[in-house]
Parts: sequence; C-alpha cells; structure tokens
Amino acid sequence: MKKFLRYLGLGLLSTFFTATPGLGAERISFYYPPFGEFYLSVDSLETFAKEGKIDQDFSFYANRATPQQLAQLRDLLQQRFNVTPTLVSQVTYSPIGEQLMQQLGKLLLTQSRKNGFYAIRASLILAAADQKGLTVVNLLRKFPSNTIRVNFTQGLKIVDDLSQLLKKKDEVVASIEKEAIAQAANSTTDFFQLPDLRSPGKFRWDKKTFELNDVSRSRRLPVDIYVPATQNSQRAKRPATANTTQDSLSPPFPLIVISHGVASDRSTFVYLAQHLASYGFAVAVLEHPGSNAKRFQQYFAGLAGPPDAAEFINRPLDIKYLLDELERLEKSDPTLQGKLNFEQVGAIGQSLGGYTVLTLAGAKINFKQLRQDCNPNNSSFNLSLALQCQAIELPPKNYQLKDDRIKAIIAINPIDSSILGEGGISQIKIPIMLVAGSQDIFAPPVSEQIRPFTWLSQPNKYLALIENATHFSVIGESTSKNNVLPVPPALLGPDRAPVYSYLKALSVAFLETHLLNRLEYGSYLQPSYAQFISKEPLNLSLLQFLSADQFNQIWNGSIPPSVKPSKPQPTPIPTHP
Repeated sequence: MKKFLRYLGLGLLSTFFTATPGLGAERISFYYPPFGEFYLSVDSLETFAKEGKIDQDFSFYANRATPQQLAQLRDLLQQRFNVTPTLVSQVTYSPIGEQLMQQLGKLLLTQSRKNGFYAIRASLILAAADQKGLTVVNLLRKFPSNTIRVNFTQGLKIVDDLSQLLKKKDEVVASIEKEAIAQAANSTTDFFQLPDLRSPGKFRWDKKTFELNDVSRSRRLPVDIYVPATQNSQRAKRPATANTTQDSLSPPFPLIVISHGVASDRSTFVYLAQHLASYGFAVAVLEHPGSNAKRFQQYFAGLAGPPDAAEFINRPLDIKYLLDELERLEKSDPTLQGKLNFEQVGAIGQSLGGYTVLTLAGAKINFKQLRQDCNPNNSSFNLSLALQCQAIELPPKNYQLKDDRIKAIIAINPIDSSILGEGGISQIKIPIMLVAGSQDIFAPPVSEQIRPFTWLSQPNKYLALIENATHFSVIGESTSKNNVLPVPPALLGPDRAPVYSYLKALSVAFLETHLLNRLEYGSYLQPSYAQFISKEPLNLSLLQFLSADQFNQIWNGSIPPSVKPSKPQPTPIPTHP
C-alpha cells in the first residue's frame, strides 16, 4: 500500500501539468495551510527531466523524496504518450471523460482558483497535437495561465481516503484467503489421483464463423463457434465414482456463450473456448458491435460516436438473438445439425460481459440505486461507476433481459454494484461463480464482486479470488487488428498463465457440476482444490459462503472473521475418498 501511495504521489505531481491554449504555465503553486503557499517552476522540472539536474528551486521538493522516487519521476517526465489529438479529444469530450476531467479539475485549479476542467482538457489536446507530443512538461507549456494551483489539502484528503480504502480492501482479501486456507485444511481429497482439469480434454473441435444480422436493432454480430468433433472422439477421462453414468459424450453438446468486455473482441477468450470445447462443450463467442474493439477504434479515430447507454440493453439482447439464431441454424445448417443442446446452456462474461451474463441470469437494472450513486458529489474511487452511471440515461422501466435457457453463469470482474445493486443481484436463482482479482482498479473486487456475492440468496454460488490479479489478468492476447490501446505492463499484473489455468479448470468443474449435473466434479469446487493449483504470486482462493453480516464484520474490523455458513447449505456434493 505504501508503495502504491508513493506512485500516487508521483502521479499527483505529474498531473499538476495539464491544459489549454495561451500563456503556458511557468510555475505550480501548492497551497497548504497553515504553512502558506509553495511554488515549483516548470523550468526546474524540465531541466531535471532533460539533464537529471536538481536546481535550487527543485531541491526543496527533491530532498523530501527517495532516489527511487526521483528516478521514477524523471522517467515519467521523459515519457512521451503516443496518442493522437483526435483520440484525446474523443475521450475527454465523452461523458465518462468529462466526469474524470471534472474530478481532476477540483485538484488542479486555474490561476484564479477555478476548476481546471477546461484548461486540463484543452492542454491535453494541444500537447497531443504538438510536434513534441504529449509529455508532462509539454502539458505545462500548453496550460492557459502562468500558474497551476494545486488544491493540496484536497489532494491529501484523497490520498488519505484512498489509503484507508486500500487498507480495508487488503483486510477483506486477507480474511477470505485465511478462511479458504482453513477450510482447505479439512479436505481429504487427493487431487494427484484425479484428472487435471487444467490440461485439455480428449475432444478435438471444429471452428465455424458466422455473421448474424439482427435487422430489428441494426446489429451485426460476428460469432465464432467451437464444436466438438464427433468422429473418433472420446470424452476426457472422468473421476471414477458411482455417480459417473457415462464415459463419453455424444451430441447434442451443451452450449456455452462467452461475452467479452469493453473495447475487447471475441479473440481474447479463444484459450477458454478451445479448452471447454476439448471437454465436449460447444462454445459460441460473439462480438458486441456497440462496445467492441472495432467500435472503440472508430470512435477514437472520430469515425463513430461513443458507446451509449443502450449498450446495457443491447448486450443481453445480443445473446438472446444469438441463441435464437443458433436454434434456427441447428435445424437448417448441416454443420450444426443435431450438435447443440439448448436444454443445457451456460454463459461466461468478463467486465461489461460479466454484467451481461448477470442480467441474462435474472438480475434487473436498479434505477433507484443508480440515482443514489450517480450524483456529482459522489467521490467514490470506483472507476467502474463512470461506466455504470451511463445507464441512468435509459428510460426507467422493467427491461426483460433474462433468458430462461441459461442455466448457469460465470461472471469475471463484473461491474454491477450500482447498475444492478443488491435488488438486482438478489434476483439471480441459478448457479453462479464470481471471479475477482485483488488488484483490479477498474472493477474493484470489494464493491463489484465480494460484496455482491453476499447478496446472492441461492446456495449454488462460488467466489474465486485471485491475489495480485488485475482487470486484464484473465484476458488472452488478441489476434484482432482492431486493438485500441496497448495495456501498460503495470496494469497487466504478473504473468497471466496461472490465471488462464485457474479459469480453465474452474470453468470445466463448475459447468460439469451445475450444467450437466455431474456431481463428482464438485470435488474441484472446494477451497482445497484452489489451494492445490494455486501459484504465487497469483494465489487462488475459493469460497462458497460469505454472509452480509460476516462481510460487514470484516469490513468494520469489529470481530475476527468467520466465514462459516449460518444459513441453509447447498446440496452436498460427493467427494472422492
């Protein structure tokens, strides 16, 4: 946490240098009562950035930083961000961008001590258009007044609030990990004797690509379908128990639909689709045209408008339309005929795709919660609210987004705390697994997955928590030409290979158990299995129960956590001797 705050401090310092036409800032002013006002010249920063020299003006601040912090600051000052002025303009003029600029403008004031919203936006655009490019120093040079005034008191308050929030988050994560370890210690299952679900199954598969056209909504949906091959195929070896009723699977195959996140595409979950297909699942991976990578590429190039609130409705409708069309194609297309089982349909989604599958499972948009959370005075550190609050633009009515064909879902890094809230999440009555990353700054795990997990009232639910995983840890390498922006390595987190293996194994175990009713696979849905496959630093924890009271006790630090069920337990799942 301290390391994070050091970075935040450097980031705060770097953001003091931002934007519009005109004079160009010559100094940064820090007002910190009761000590008065302090100044830092732009020339001093530029000299430090170019030559590494610390002059008398900058020495007052440099003496209060470590050598490592100074090195990081210099790297940041030298960094050129390769973005076009069109992209910067599109982002900063979007509803989400304007919200972020308004919040930043409360910290970075103009010389007359007014909100720096317009100055920040203009200097970002001008710096991006300048031949020197978008750098911190160049941002300063494009600022419209001689002085940038920093609301230092407000900045310190934000840092303090964020520090407390991070501390509480760490306590929640640590408590869940501790309880999972304690529960795992009671297991007698020998996973060395069971098939490794991280490895591919025995099925080969064929890939088929379709472009579906929903004329009623003007939506073209590219879809890749991975269908297990039936010739000379054998089912992966199953755990030998009395509950195993067959050793091979023949068509029709259970169908899984995968929904991608914002600015992503269907290629980012190829690794999961192929793995599930190797275990005898037919997998349909579609692209949502209103929020995929191609749409964002067009938007940043100025060729299309930003994704709008209707996307919260269109995404689940895309899945409904896909299932309708596949039912039709299954009867008419020889390559699909007799191969898809619409009585056994599951759905997997990540980020906004996580929201999508939650609504398909029965969660309804919670306009009351949106009105409560989406107000200008909300200073939440939850970045996903900027996206969720777009839904407040929708006409408030009871949208019918649930699809009864879907019998089980996995929601990875979902965003849901405001757009669905407790009132929406509690309506889900089918088996569900929520997957969270402890270092996810875009869909924070406590507000978006862990607390919502306590709102689920049905027993067949699971919370998978991956320590040190980020919002991007589950996303595979895209092969699309429509990549929008490269994700900085710091946001990718540690090597993602272990996370891919977790998702492969847990998806097979969850879907075999709750979609196909193969209860012997429940052995893999124990905290002990998560411990068995866990690899540092991406440690995996798995829980099946956490009540709201228990969560609140952990969050408030009132008593040591006990995550032991006090409500009716799910149907017992047989384990292996």
